[in-house]
Amino acid sequence: MYNAEKRTITTERLTLRPFELSDADRVCEFCNNYNIYKSTLTLPYPYPLESAISWIRTHEDNFNNNESYEFAITDKYTNELYGAIGLTNNKIHRNGELGYWIGEEYWGNGFATEAAKAVIEFAFSEKHYHKVYARYFASNPGSGRVMEKCGMEKEGLLLQHIYKENKFENLIYYGIVNTEV
Repeated sequence: MYNAEKRTITTERLTLRPFELSDADRVCEFCNNYNIYKSTLTLPYPYPLESAISWIRTHEDNFNNNESYEFAITDKYTNELYGAIGLTNNKIHRNGELGYWIGEEYWGNGFATEAAKAVIEFAFSEKHYHKVYARYFASNPGSGRVMEKCGMEKEGLLLQHIYKENKFENLIYYGIVNTEV
């Protein structure tokens, strides 16, 4: 499943691989979508190409320093880019936050769930995390369904925790503990 030399994770339909600068145009295209923006904490809108390039340029150092692991979610056979998934690394507490987005044209195909399951397995088996957690805006229940399908359990609700788009948003937290350690 995980190839350390190539830094790839392979699943039934997907290859999770490092982003390349050549992916920047497609990342920019995906992230210049209001429906992606409104459900994310940190993406700017509009999303300039320079943001995609600078974001991709941080990945290798983050990976090498075990700070975070970002993967392009791609088709296993065609290498078509579907989205992104990342995992932070809190070394002291042996946990990390999972985050993902899928280009809107690919919503509903199970790519986020398949990628998230693979990254949780990577966190537990390769990086020896004790726990993986994730959060989503209450206004984006599809993201919560992804977490549930990955075996994550609801841990809590932060009421009106985020101010975005001139309103307060609830954040819902999910987590999963590595029972193998």
